[in-house]
Amino acid sequence: MQLPLLASTFITVFLAELGDKTQLAIVTISGTSNRTGAVFAGSATALVLASLLGAGAGGSLSAVIPTNALQLAASLGFLVIGTRLLLRAGSEADATSKPSTEAGAAGETEAEGEAK
Repeated sequence: MQLPLLASTFITVFLAELGDKTQLAIVTISGTSNRTGAVFAGSATALVLASLLGAGAGGSLSAVIPTNALQLAASLGFLVIGTRLLLRAGSEADATSKPSTEAGAAGETEAEGEAK
């Protein structure tokens, strides 16, 4: 076994999973149960199986598609996802910074609007 590959894979996956929706789901499930061992076993098994599928798919694809092309495709995929997330965050920030039009065009406050 190649220790540097094992270590870099562990560090990459560990850091990627911190604060991820998977971890948040596990925290939520643990919070609703007093059986944290069962939650850990279930989540660890699911992560192992998902990793096995990813490793198997990557190994199979690398037999057909050159490694450089796979890395380029993965990089472009992450770039597209990241760009979409940034654009979505920017549009949500713009939507929350616009003044509310519910108070009316005359500039009345909420209290004045409720008094009517």
